[in-house]
Amino acid sequence: MSLDAVLSRIDSDLPEAMDRLLDLLRIPSISTDPAFKQDCDRAADWLVADLNGLGVKTQKRTTPGHPMVVGHLDGDGPHLLFYGHYDVQPVDPLELWDRDPFDPQIEQTAKGQVIRGRGSSDDKGQLMTFIEACRAWKAVHGSLPCKLTFFLEGEEESGSPSLVPFMEENAEELKSDIALICDTGLFESKTPAIVTMLRGLLGEEITITGPDMDLHSGMYGGVAINPIRVMSRILASLHDDEGRITIPAFYDGVPELSDELEAQWQGLAFDHNTFLGDVGLSRPAGEQDRTPLEMIWSRPTCEINGIWGGYTGDGFKTVLPSKAQAKVSFRLVGDQDPLVIRENFRKMIRDMLPEDCEVSFGGHGASKASMTETENPAFDAARKALSDEWQVPAAYVGCGGSIPIAGFFQNILGTTPMLVGFGKDDDAIHSPNEKYDVESFHKGIRSWARILEALT
Repeated sequence: MSLDAVLSRIDSDLPEAMDRLLDLLRIPSISTDPAFKQDCDRAADWLVADLNGLGVKTQKRTTPGHPMVVGHLDGDGPHLLFYGHYDVQPVDPLELWDRDPFDPQIEQTAKGQVIRGRGSSDDKGQLMTFIEACRAWKAVHGSLPCKLTFFLEGEEESGSPSLVPFMEENAEELKSDIALICDTGLFESKTPAIVTMLRGLLGEEITITGPDMDLHSGMYGGVAINPIRVMSRILASLHDDEGRITIPAFYDGVPELSDELEAQWQGLAFDHNTFLGDVGLSRPAGEQDRTPLEMIWSRPTCEINGIWGGYTGDGFKTVLPSKAQAKVSFRLVGDQDPLVIRENFRKMIRDMLPEDCEVSFGGHGASKASMTETENPAFDAARKALSDEWQVPAAYVGCGGSIPIAGFFQNILGTTPMLVGFGKDDDAIHSPNEKYDVESFHKGIRSWARILEALT
């Protein structure tokens, strides 16, 4: 079989594939720090050269920030687009790394071999799984099995400020049948998964002002309004005793799980005791009539991310503060409208303000959730391909976090996103000593080869 020959080629070329990944990992492409701008350019140049070497017509495209890498390969069959990002997180605190973050190495651990270095899992290692699958396929067959577009970003770790304008300006060029995104992971580090639900995100900053200066609590305490007390009462009112969020109309647009998906999630046998126990907790604190997986993947949240005001330094200062401030974030699902929620949230706070208090707000992003309809036959084909490679039934899962690119493909390009990744829970992405298991890299390449065959 043609696929068997490709898989054999992947196995035999694994050492060379890891060398290429290590070479890319040595480039400190930290997008958020201007000091590394030239390194981000170098990473883009590296990818342009590598893809051109595969016969993909690839260019480095300028943006107001870091460049995009866009490559095209003509072919028959469906048009697939692959998205990944070549930028990485900063390495601070450097002293907690066991080695230079940009001197990557293959290490032997108690759980097997790992690729250690910044970007090994997020996202250079994942990105290269697809490119290596294409390399092996072309080495065996002389060409790739479909029309392909590569779309590689350099600002994902710094908020992707250039992404939406670039996609809007180049929409016709980037449209495809399916957008493959490799920036996710295995469920509980062992079950291959296709992410079909991504939560949206809304951020709000609140400032409540009372007196026009900090006051002496002995002279004014009791008679003057205290903004921290007002803020505390408002924040405490955002949830009821059962964990439900109390903002008016908050649950408008929140769907219920289908029976099929609910049964599939139950079959994953998620151990929430271990999940919480790993961080020193024991009891799920969200909506009490929902399972823990529902809370993480398919239910919206309202979380207080920070509170400050008054004197917070060493010692004690009996001050009655002029201001209290807080940051609140919402993870959104289904058809929830972040702008409507923002309006209702702000009105709720204004309605709760006592006399002598004023409130101001600052918005920090507002993106809708993304849901993928799995009725598309490509999803069952990809799911079977993953199951065959990992010898474990692959699952459709949700994701507690937010990956805006999936929604951008849907809303800007009209393209169906398919999120498949091979990271593990202990990869320490964004943290010191980031790693990517050699097994994840190897079987990830093999998985993409199987998916390419299944989709074409």
